[in-house]
Amino acid sequence: AALNFCIPNEPYIQCSLWLFLTKYCFFLSEGSDCIKANAQSCGECIQVAEKCGWCTDADFLKQGESKSARCDELKSLITKGCSKAKIENPRGSISIDKDKPVTNRKKDVAEKLKPDQITQIQPQKLSLNLRSGEAQTFKLKFKRAEDYPIDLYYLMDLSFSMKDDLENVKNLGTDLMREMQEITSDFKIGFGSFVEKTVMPYISTTPARLLNPCTSNENCTSPFSYKNVLKLTENGQQFNSLVSKQQISGNLDSPEGGFDAIMQVAVCGDAIGWRNVTRLLVFSTDAGFHFAGDGKLGGIVLPNDGKCHLENNMYTMSHYYDYPSIAHLVQKLSDNNIQTIFAVTEEFQPVYKELKNLIPKSAVGTLSSNSSNVIKLIIDSYNSLSSEVILENNKVPEGVSIKYKSICKNGVVGTGENGRKCSNISIGDEVSFDITIESQKCPSQGKSETIRIKPLGFNEDVEIVLNFICECECSKGGEPLSKICHNGNGTFECGACRCNEGRIGRLCECSTDEVRTDDLDGNCRKDNGTDICSNNGDCVCGTCECKKRENPEERYSGKFCDCDNFNCDRSNNKLCGGHGRCECRVCICDANYTGSACDCSLDTSTCLAANKQICNGRGTCECGVCKCTNPKFQGPTCEICPTCPGVCAEHKECVQCRAFETGEKKDTCQRDCSYFNLIRVKDRDKLPQPADQSYPLSHCKERDANDCWFYYTYAVRNDTMREVYVVETLECPAGPDIIPIVAGVVAGIVLIGLALLLIWKLLMIIHDRREFAKFEKEKMNAKWDTGENPIYKSAVTTVVNPKYEGK
Repeated sequence: AALNFCIPNEPYIQCSLWLFLTKYCFFLSEGSDCIKANAQSCGECIQVAEKCGWCTDADFLKQGESKSARCDELKSLITKGCSKAKIENPRGSISIDKDKPVTNRKKDVAEKLKPDQITQIQPQKLSLNLRSGEAQTFKLKFKRAEDYPIDLYYLMDLSFSMKDDLENVKNLGTDLMREMQEITSDFKIGFGSFVEKTVMPYISTTPARLLNPCTSNENCTSPFSYKNVLKLTENGQQFNSLVSKQQISGNLDSPEGGFDAIMQVAVCGDAIGWRNVTRLLVFSTDAGFHFAGDGKLGGIVLPNDGKCHLENNMYTMSHYYDYPSIAHLVQKLSDNNIQTIFAVTEEFQPVYKELKNLIPKSAVGTLSSNSSNVIKLIIDSYNSLSSEVILENNKVPEGVSIKYKSICKNGVVGTGENGRKCSNISIGDEVSFDITIESQKCPSQGKSETIRIKPLGFNEDVEIVLNFICECECSKGGEPLSKICHNGNGTFECGACRCNEGRIGRLCECSTDEVRTDDLDGNCRKDNGTDICSNNGDCVCGTCECKKRENPEERYSGKFCDCDNFNCDRSNNKLCGGHGRCECRVCICDANYTGSACDCSLDTSTCLAANKQICNGRGTCECGVCKCTNPKFQGPTCEICPTCPGVCAEHKECVQCRAFETGEKKDTCQRDCSYFNLIRVKDRDKLPQPADQSYPLSHCKERDANDCWFYYTYAVRNDTMREVYVVETLECPAGPDIIPIVAGVVAGIVLIGLALLLIWKLLMIIHDRREFAKFEKEKMNAKWDTGENPIYKSAVTTVVNPKYEGK
């Protein structure tokens, strides 16, 4: 099929000849990203990709090459002649600044540690030096500490429908304290309650209903948004005492204002008494919830500000700020390391399960109608939450990515989103994470950035300082306003000039305003021709800067870009036969090779025959191939002669006459057959073998006129000396033995006669049986007439005695 392609600066051509394509075209490759970037300094080069390096050798560039040619893949730079010592290729690194080991703590040990003395995550601080495109990976360990302190805040809905639940919660403090002793010896509990915003239409604002929002004879307390009843305490009796004094309140609509209460519990750390330990928030209700936007029903339009507004332990801004959004709650709960347990009735399970999916490190438990199972619900939910660790990070700088890989219990490996978490972790279990951080570009300011990674619901985190490698080490020794750079028009660094703004050229010799003048272009025309830079480059400041090829191995060079390294002769579809390099369209061959395409090998080992002679002495070795001087010989080493008689047939008569004095030449044997040396041996085993000789040897087996066989070998030593080894005894066939032959013939005739008799007898038996069967069949089918003969008279006469009376 025809192929469309383009030769630079030539019209489009349609071609279908493979040889033409091989000679004049090249296959497009992906090209080098380093070259495509057109980096003008070492700093720009190392930001392109991890594989890019910068050659700092001041004499590296060939005539016609631009500064950007210094930036290339390391292998290409070395191939072009830049030594490894002159290549700038900084690598990223990791240093651990704080590496306190995880705590091995047991509950039954007498010594008790403070929360800030317990370590569950390692290391705690690292510094990463990041180069664009080069990922850095470090290992993070997490171990659930035994007897870790717990703070639990019980937030309860005190609307009228929760009246019977309040009775069961009044003894929750001491009972929960007792159960939690099995998990930790350091436990604190607090209590808070909520109802609804104190504006219409959520509650009735009539004076009577503000005093007692309940109907009939129920005695209820005034409605409120959120009340912090008890700060976190170790005194379970105090919890029971204060909760016992709480009264039910009421509101008008079914959804409650629980989100207002959760926000205040999360952000009012001092008022709640949160410690830097495991923080649990139990949210108990039998209704749904209001969220952001619902406040408009009461004329409240200001978004929730996410700040603490408690005065005398009461939320005072419920009438001023709208309910928080779910995303806002997620952020505040995560920022304050609070794990939420939603204890809700069966009716609202689906709603809160959907909410759980939006809030990391949260759980939903089914609350009985009177909250009698609340302790079991809290214990089960805590065990579920604490058995899972999920890593999260704060916002990363632009261009930086983080990948997680988890190595969990029993060697289970997770990647992608599953790489952030491990499940089914028991107290004392240790898991690890491989965290990979990669930067694709330097930040605009080039400053260090800090990110934090922490397990959700835990107070510890890992601080990671990111330092970006945006410049090369060699740039620190740069010479500003260097004379090398056209009298101070740039900084000489890393072997090249970094031009000041408004200056261009390899040595910053031109202003951007002078680039296209005709006088400068004249310096770029070879022999006053019309082509600028041979149509293979651009004229910059009167100097040709050659174009770059898609294939990074191919390049133009020369003062007028009239040379290249890809248009030399090819052999076997390889440039310079693969045995040389192309310089200015001429092949420079490797040692032991010659020719315009370096396709002629000077090595003669390929021409050696089995006898160690070059071309068997019948030709010359040219470019590693035998050229036979005698046209009747051919083959890789001139060993084959299709038209020549066989060696054995050629010398048969002479060997026969000299060894046995027989044959057609026995009368002229002395004259015609004295050209070889004859050696007799007793048997065939004494004949020379090919493996024992360093010269051609032929084994022959011939037959004479008496049908006797004789064996011999024919060999040529040093092209002149001929040797014939012959077995001195003929191998003649013995005469026939007459008696066995006659006996065999007679026995054969007898046996054949017996066989014929047997066959005749067998055929007769078969014929008789067929005839008898036919007779029997006809006999069975015969039919006979049974009528009486009319002329027949019986020979019997019966006479009756008349006197016989039958007595």
